[in-house]
This record gives sequence, structure tokens and C-alpha cells, in this order.
Amino acid sequence: MTAPVPPAQALIVVDVQSAFVSGPAAVPGAPRLLERIEDLTARARTAGALVVHLQNDGPAGAADEPKTPGWELHLPVREGQREVVIRKPEDDGFKDTPLGELLTGMGIQAIAVCGVMSEMCVSATARTALALGYRVVLPHDAHATYDIPAAEGISDVVPAAIVSRVAEWALGSEAEIVPRAADVAFVEPVGARPDRVTPRANG
Repeated sequence: MTAPVPPAQALIVVDVQSAFVSGPAAVPGAPRLLERIEDLTARARTAGALVVHLQNDGPAGAADEPKTPGWELHLPVREGQREVVIRKPEDDGFKDTPLGELLTGMGIQAIAVCGVMSEMCVSATARTALALGYRVVLPHDAHATYDIPAAEGISDVVPAAIVSRVAEWALGSEAEIVPRAADVAFVEPVGARPDRVTPRANG
């Protein structure tokens, strides 16, 4: 029997924006992905853990350009002392955002990460968290991406599921990859309550 995964004190939901998880341009398996992320979020809320929704500010003309329908967060958010939205200008959720300050202020040591895209924003955020000394739990079935198109002389199409698995593997042995979102537990952080974080205004 697999040993239970020690609980995380925060859930980082990466870029679950309408452009990526709804409509014909959604990542493969988007409905199942959303179900798992909704379950993680609900259980984190119930436990009193911190929930951080990262929202990417794409460039002009991109599917996630700010203030466009595709940029909007797809799942409901309950903003307050334990649930915040942080806008980000780069793949890495820590770069030029208050995420690190927020986690430090609450005394958080262990985070779970989910969302899109596996090899981009999910990976970049998880990698920085590891470098900063956080314990990082990544449920295999709660992050996703697109197929990599075929490139002549290089490769055929690389299926999205393979891209996601390689992204996990590339994080190294310190990341805790668990098979199912249902395997992730949450606990209330013991640090001080955070002030509400205002969504980042870029430009």
C-alpha cells in the first residue's frame, strides 16, 4: 500500500483561464482536468489552506491577453484572507509577483501545484518553489498541456500526455509526483493570516 502524502498548506492553481480549458482550443482532457482542480480547490478551502490562483497576462493578440474573454479565470474564485488571485507577467509565478512574500508571510512550507501548461508555467513555478526550499507536490492528473506539433526532420507529433510526463520528470527527484489529485491532502498553515493580495496590474 502506498504511504499517504503529507499534507500541503497551499494550493497553487496555475493559469486555469478560459482560453486554455474551454472551447475548441482547450487542452486535451480539459473537462476531467477541471473536475480534479475543482476537487483540489474545494478540499483546500475546507482544510483552511491557502489557495492562490495565478492568472497569466499574455501579450497583445494572445489568447490570454488581459481583459479579453480568454484571459478570465474559468473556475469560480472566493477571494479573501485564504484565497487570492495573483496576476503574473512571466511563466514563473514567483517572478515579479507577491507570491513568494505571501507564502513566507503565512509560514507555508509545502505547496501543491496544478493547472496549465505542464512544461511551461506549471513547471517554471514548481521549479522556482523547489529552488526556494518549498516542498512541492504535483498531482499527475491535475496538470495538462497541448500536443507538440510535428517538426520535419525532428519528430512526429508528441502527444500532450507525454509532454506532461516529461515535464514532471524534468523537475528532478525533489518534486513529489503523485498519481492522483485525490491523493493530495491539505492542512491549515500555522503562520499569520495574509492581507488580501490585489490582482497585479500590468500596464
